[in-house]
Amino acid sequence: MGLALTGGTVLTSLDPPSVTAGDVLIEGGRMVAVGTAPPGGERFDVSGCLVIPGNVCAHTHLYSALARGMPYALEPPANFLQILQRVWWRLDRALDEELVRASALAGGMEALLSGTTTLVDHHASPNAIDGSLDVIAEALESLGIRSVLCYEVTDRDGPERAAAGVEENRRFLRGVSSRALTRGMIGGHASFTLSDQTLAACVEAARETGTGVHVHVAEDEADERDARARFGVRTVERLADAGALNEDALLAHSVHVDEREISLIRASGATVAHNPRSNMNNSVGRAPVAKLPRVALGTDGIGGDLFAESKVAYWRAREDDVSASPAEPLAWLAEGARFAGRTFGEDALGRIEAGAPADLIVLEYPAPTPLSGANVAGHWIFGFGERHVRDAFVNGEVVVRDRRLAKLDQDKLVAGTAEAADRLWDRLEKIGPHEFEPKG
Repeated sequence: MGLALTGGTVLTSLDPPSVTAGDVLIEGGRMVAVGTAPPGGERFDVSGCLVIPGNVCAHTHLYSALARGMPYALEPPANFLQILQRVWWRLDRALDEELVRASALAGGMEALLSGTTTLVDHHASPNAIDGSLDVIAEALESLGIRSVLCYEVTDRDGPERAAAGVEENRRFLRGVSSRALTRGMIGGHASFTLSDQTLAACVEAARETGTGVHVHVAEDEADERDARARFGVRTVERLADAGALNEDALLAHSVHVDEREISLIRASGATVAHNPRSNMNNSVGRAPVAKLPRVALGTDGIGGDLFAESKVAYWRAREDDVSASPAEPLAWLAEGARFAGRTFGEDALGRIEAGAPADLIVLEYPAPTPLSGANVAGHWIFGFGERHVRDAFVNGEVVVRDRRLAKLDQDKLVAGTAEAADRLWDRLEKIGPHEFEPKG
């Protein structure tokens, strides 16, 4: 017998928004109907609650999850490149296998508790490359969260590590289809840390494995300057010439792209992962999301809360254009679900309908005003938050119940990640700024 979530209101689709009253019937990891639950079977009471599709984070860095509150003793960074050199490219070199695992557990836990049921991760650990994607996959699967993983290939740590990163992606992809909750891509850091040889290796690996390339694009003007200085073209043009742009590609940020680059992205069918909070934090500017096709939302490692990310995305858009609609961030979240769904071969991921994977969350949201499909976007932007997440299901299985992890001991996990953070911070003190510099 299946499971019925009974007595709730259901947001069946984010794009277009659609709300109905009814029970959600789940069997075999899928939703089989939205309507009235038949007699018999297991019941899960969601009376007075809103059942919605689980959020998808289209771009994150789980390896950053232990950085919260991290001490910092160096000269403060003055620009984006120095942030990489003095913070993130030091942190990733401090990671070993156990710290990779602890980071994945910490980031995955936070995501689930905030209503995110799928993570698209971009991983880097140059001193612990081999097997790192399996470590992350196993950690996330133990929590019950869905994920799309890749290793961040880059030349900044030398050609041997670049080659090892390509091989780690290939190795992982050879066996990933046997995993129920995990898929993979080929990861590349960014054009400005990729040689022609390494970029070609990433594109070839993606072609061989039937996947896309997940890469940072024009996050900062430094990426564009480097492409022009080394190759005489802009960043997106270089990626297009290399064959990295297609409908399976995921382009993170795309802040400094021009009209020609936007046309190339549109023609390729690639998805752009918009990360507004990270862009603000790194002071890199605003992505031209109104012009970009297939925009999804990510956090770029600033937690796993897509409610917070979607609010900031809306307000940033609204700052530029008072006609920007609160429905736009919901459409971007739906686009992220469509991207993840294509990766899993699940076209209905991100919707609550018969045949869709049963990835959903239960919000204990006492709506102070009427709620319908016509106004749910307003409730989302000005009301919904991670504090309302009561329960979460992934693949039909309860993974959060009454605001607590359902599959792992949450208190033990938190204690373990705190200990791991102490060790990571100690290691970091012995690592100086990265010396890599782009051209231009």
